Amino acid sequence: MAGSLGVSSLVCLLNNGDRGNTETSQSLLGPFWRLHSPRVENGGSIVRSDTPGAPLFVNARVVDRAGHPIAEAEVDIWHASPVGLYENQDPEQADMNLRGKFTTDADGRFWFRSVMMIGYPIPTNGVVGRLLKQQKRHPYRPAHLHALIFKPGFKVLISQVYDPADPHIDTDVQFGVTKALIGNFVRHEEPHPAEPDAGAPWYSLDYAYQMEAGDAVLPRPPIK
Repeated sequence: MAGSLGVSSLVCLLNNGDRGNTETSQSLLGPFWRLHSPRVENGGSIVRSDTPGAPLFVNARVVDRAGHPIAEAEVDIWHASPVGLYENQDPEQADMNLRGKFTTDADGRFWFRSVMMIGYPIPTNGVVGRLLKQQKRHPYRPAHLHALIFKPGFKVLISQVYDPADPHIDTDVQFGVTKALIGNFVRHEEPHPAEPDAGAPWYSLDYAYQMEAGDAVLPRPPIK
């Protein structure tokens, strides 16, 4: 209920971005982060079972407030499938599908291949569902890519990058979308220059995550 009333996002914004004074890459953790995601080399794929959907190639950087690269940061990535389900919700997906842990290089970069995700509804079979019905609100979250980034000397960065083409980008039921978290998911109709077997169309995302100095404290995993 705190998320669907905007309280969770408000707390996040007030405690990050120089205590709410600037934009921040921080966002909500959500209920689907898992510890011990499989390690993946940069350039690898996090697709572990047959997951139909347009290929997505992500190129990202991790930087500090001054824009300097942060090397040797651990980056957990996870997202929903093209049918709007995380792998632990869907018996058709392999364990740890669409999850992976990367390490940034000397330039703060990490990159990988996945499939394009879509938005999905939050559960509505309880009090939150009744609340949304009374408020005449839909239950949908726009499509997004999760990241949790760990590096000693910095606050753990929990982020979501949103697809601006999603029909619910302006009305996220969890109030998580900010301008700083809008990604540029570019659709390409021609074959990928380095991986032509990926087919077309495919998408690319280039994004820079900004970390703040502070204590590196991991959250409690919502999934055991």
